[in-house]
Amino acid sequence: MKLPGPLYALNEVLAFLLELAALAVLAWWGWESAESIAPRLLLAVAAPAAAAVLWGLFAAPKARFRVPVAGVLAVKALVFGAAVAALLALERPGWATVFAVVVVANTALVTLDRRTRAAL
Repeated sequence: MKLPGPLYALNEVLAFLLELAALAVLAWWGWESAESIAPRLLLAVAAPAAAAVLWGLFAAPKARFRVPVAGVLAVKALVFGAAVAALLALERPGWATVFAVVVVANTALVTLDRRTRAAL
């Protein structure tokens, strides 16, 4: 399924915004997960940094390592799943549900569109 131009662009922008939101949620979770300042800072920086490194190595459009689509989807599931789990830990179940639904829909569209474009 190939998305028309404007919808393609909108979906790609949404994918990027979801990636940024996942990093922000992981930082928020890290900050809220500890009592004292040092562990707060460590978790608030380390959680999104680990997700960003993993994403950059395997899931980014210009990833350092090329992996099959299943590998890319596994990395996306891990990062976005961690963000959903973080929202649940932050007692935001509504946000977690909405985020998960939007991520699944966006990832499905992106994956189907990229497969179609690669086949052309």
